[in-house]
Amino acid sequence: MGEKSRLCRVWVGAETGILKGISPAKKQAFNFSETSSLSRDQEVRVLCWGDPAETEVLVGSVNGTVRTFSTEKGVFTETRQCGDADQGFFTGLAVADCGLVTCVETGRLRVWREESSSPVVDIDAGKNVCRMRQNAAQKNRVATGGKENGLKIWDLERPDTPVFTAKNLRDDWIGLKQPEWLRDAAFLPDSDKIVTCTGHHQVRVYDPSTPQRRPVLEVRYGEYPLTCLSLVAGAQSVVVGNTHGSLAVLDLRKGLVRGCLKGLQGGVRGLQCHPTLPLVASCGLDRFLRIHSLETRALEHKVYLKSRLNCLLLSSGALGEEVGGDVEEVKEEEDELWQSMEKVEEKSKRKAPEEEEEEEAAVEEEEEAVEVEVTQVTNSKRKKKKKGQK
Repeated sequence: MGEKSRLCRVWVGAETGILKGISPAKKQAFNFSETSSLSRDQEVRVLCWGDPAETEVLVGSVNGTVRTFSTEKGVFTETRQCGDADQGFFTGLAVADCGLVTCVETGRLRVWREESSSPVVDIDAGKNVCRMRQNAAQKNRVATGGKENGLKIWDLERPDTPVFTAKNLRDDWIGLKQPEWLRDAAFLPDSDKIVTCTGHHQVRVYDPSTPQRRPVLEVRYGEYPLTCLSLVAGAQSVVVGNTHGSLAVLDLRKGLVRGCLKGLQGGVRGLQCHPTLPLVASCGLDRFLRIHSLETRALEHKVYLKSRLNCLLLSSGALGEEVGGDVEEVKEEEDELWQSMEKVEEKSKRKAPEEEEEEEAAVEEEEEAVEVEVTQVTNSKRKKKKKGQK
């Protein structure tokens, strides 16, 4: 199993509780689990790297356990209990200088150390937390937010109060409160700014270094709730995904949609851009892992994984040799499937507007000709009748 795990460049967590490792270059997927008997309480909700060398993957499950998977040995090496199932599933998982950081949907933001079975830090981040994200540059800082629970940034070394609390937008034109629903967030590198996406199809940028607590930029994309986002290398753009399988690249400088990535069929649950390469990996309800090029927007890799997927983790190294044939192979299989199906011919096809206009003109001419002919026949009959009367 160690040889197989070393081939993997992408890791995804499934609803079935299985950790799946994928080698996009070889178009292979491997299943890793602690036991042969799996249940729904082992569903994987979050993933993160356990060390900078990326030799360990931390797996957070619905039952409140955090398992450590060794990518070199190909086995799970440790299991820790970091919460109860009745507290809600994990919405964030990270490793900081102070220990292991977890957050659940009920708002319990906690820090765990190896030598202790109870949390050394326990913060109430508010109810209905949808996501917790770590600042890669300052690992002791994390952001939280959720449904009717605005963006907050916490310093885990000073956990008494958040270091930043976003302010909601002003009431609308009839005086009603604007709804809040943070779904994901990411810290911009070399900056104090943070970008978020919401369930009301908004992308917002906040700048805690200024007195302004409301967004300094807001962009709306589509009509459906946004579920996740990831910063493109260079942090000038962000990729967002929604519940209807749409991916879009948004410019954070001008607030414009730069393009869309096609091919997804279900809601997007996991999304991550490669830290150095122009690639983005996504997964979700349609059971596929897809890797798109951010330069050409073409689908580079596509792997079917059999289970509905919740999250993914992308290696910072190269994904392997380019295999454009993978997509071609999938396309050939799809073509064979369509060719094997019985062809159904349409009885009537809608014609082009030009053809319809020509037919209508021809019909009108025929009708006019018939009317002229009928008039001539009627006139001739009247003349004959008059002659007979005389």
